[in-house]
Amino acid sequence: MTRKLFGTDGVRGTANTWPMTAEIALRIGAAAGRYFRNDGSNGHRVVIGKDTRLSGYMFENALTAGLTSTGMNALLLGPVPTPAVGLLTHSMRADMGIMISASHNPHHDNGIKFFGPDGFKLSDEAEAEIEAIVAGQIEPAKAANIGRARRIDDGRFRYAERLKSTFPQGKRLDGLKVVIDCANGAAYKVAPEVLWELGATVIPVGVTPDGTNINQNCGSTAPRHAAARVLEEGADLGICLDGDADRVMIIDETGQIADGDQLMALMAGRWAAENRLRGGTLVATVMSNLGLERFMTAQGLKLERTKVGDRYVVEAMRRGGWNLGGEQSGHIVMTDYATTGDGLLAGLQFLAAMIETGRPASALVRQFERVPQLLKNVRYAPGQDPLGAAAVKAAIAQAEGLLEGKGRLLIRKSGTEPLIRVMAECEDDSLLNQVVEGIVAEVQSVA
Repeated sequence: MTRKLFGTDGVRGTANTWPMTAEIALRIGAAAGRYFRNDGSNGHRVVIGKDTRLSGYMFENALTAGLTSTGMNALLLGPVPTPAVGLLTHSMRADMGIMISASHNPHHDNGIKFFGPDGFKLSDEAEAEIEAIVAGQIEPAKAANIGRARRIDDGRFRYAERLKSTFPQGKRLDGLKVVIDCANGAAYKVAPEVLWELGATVIPVGVTPDGTNINQNCGSTAPRHAAARVLEEGADLGICLDGDADRVMIIDETGQIADGDQLMALMAGRWAAENRLRGGTLVATVMSNLGLERFMTAQGLKLERTKVGDRYVVEAMRRGGWNLGGEQSGHIVMTDYATTGDGLLAGLQFLAAMIETGRPASALVRQFERVPQLLKNVRYAPGQDPLGAAAVKAAIAQAEGLLEGKGRLLIRKSGTEPLIRVMAECEDDSLLNQVVEGIVAEVQSVA
């Protein structure tokens, strides 16, 4: 079956535009309810969280209506990070979890992510089955079996306690000054609270959501403001989360920004030294820098690559029995602690490394030398297929020939936006720019 609703990470799009309309959300809720409540019994429940987007109210209500119409009981968490939904779905014995968020996208976008009863994101196959139910006739529950909805007021606190339990026993953050940028998103309350409770002096940034300022010039996709605050405040560290707090960027005390690749390298090296890195393997995507791969090889460790998307990283980790993975964009997945990427958890692990080694952030964020990497995005009109054009194919073939033995080329469609992503790595900056610009020009000519 060709999937039309679901992309790389659930359903996503501009609010009040197909597929992110209240009507479709209601049908998705009903379809998901029918998929999970397939034995006709009562007592089935779904945990629903959201970030701080204005449209979150609309989708929360629409999904709740659809779910309860098929007999599911909805437990509404309010604004919580995506990893909190994964955690609470499992701990509250729910049949599924739903996070309403478009992650790092601007406020006018929104999305719907699904978790199974084990707290992990649904597989492609499960999403395809839900989409098939959306397209058909959805049988509602009998009047006596309509589900209930209730607010869960302590979801944020349960998640906070879980986070604190992952910090090394007996260790505290006393004496450390930390800038935490919450992107005006889902972690705007819980992230500063956790850091303060562990003893840090906290400088909060991006903690005044108004429904439209999520990810706006703040957070992991725009960390420069937080970097400036680190320097201004003389802070020891900056932690930048995205809108649903499942990814992170780290800023050292000099204002330098480290991406997910550097953080994964640090953790892989430390975990391997402690015999904690299962199978001596780190899982990352095809977007991770070639320097990370060289670092792992030099350590006698293995880098396993997947296609882009943290859910594919997690699927590979579960298949291989590995416990550490992530993405260059800042999703860091530690299945010893969580079922999905968790930006605040990763930030705490970095702070733990600082405390246990006695070294400043600047000594930890540069684990390897990056191979020069250039990524450019080209927007195209929905319904078009720029990668199918003969001129684009020819440009890609030429670039591959030029880079053979010298670097790496990756061309892909975004799974969440109408974008072609053109990425290349090469030690020769001139050649790097030549191949990327050549392909971008051809894509633009047909987009």
